[in-house]
Amino acid sequence: MQISPLTIEGAWLVTPEQHEDDRGVNLEWFAHEAFVEAVGHPLRLRQANCSVNVTGALRGIHYAELPPGQAKYVTCASGAVADVVVDVRVGSPTFGAHEVVLLADTHRRALYLSEGLGHGFQALTDNTVVTYLLSEPYTPAREHGVNPLDPALGIAWPTHDRTGTPLTTVLSAKDGGAPTLTEAREQGILPSYDEALAYRRSLRR
Repeated sequence: MQISPLTIEGAWLVTPEQHEDDRGVNLEWFAHEAFVEAVGHPLRLRQANCSVNVTGALRGIHYAELPPGQAKYVTCASGAVADVVVDVRVGSPTFGAHEVVLLADTHRRALYLSEGLGHGFQALTDNTVVTYLLSEPYTPAREHGVNPLDPALGIAWPTHDRTGTPLTTVLSAKDGGAPTLTEAREQGILPSYDEALAYRRSLRR
């Protein structure tokens, strides 16, 4: 298993070693010791979610208030998604930046996002299955979002599905009505970079 940091501090890409034979494929999609060595602290597991999506489904950009926020360990068990990390931490050197990673049932990579980062994805196949390990349970009152189509973010969401067919975006009213990054900052609902780092340091004790 390889765990490599992304360009946005606090996010890592996990590439598992796959073992294939006549029966199929076997792999470790999470390994505690490798995770701690790369990230610096254990994964707090408080909830596990599964999301099944139609082609073009776009979810996000979501984040939770700090502390404690909500770290996510995400993989695509079936199908494929364009998975996006957005730095919504005020004061971060990469505030407003994003990175797009393909998660699919071929390479079977995973993505870890620490507390305070924004997350979203778009499904590239029908019945795409995304699974999450979460450091904290979902708490609606502490959950926030940034509009994934905010022009200032500049996210190049896919225009075609996995087969090359033009993609129709399917977005919930809640996500489509979320504030832009600038509006969220003006409303004072974005996490703080310093607060995110301090919380992560507390996990190492």
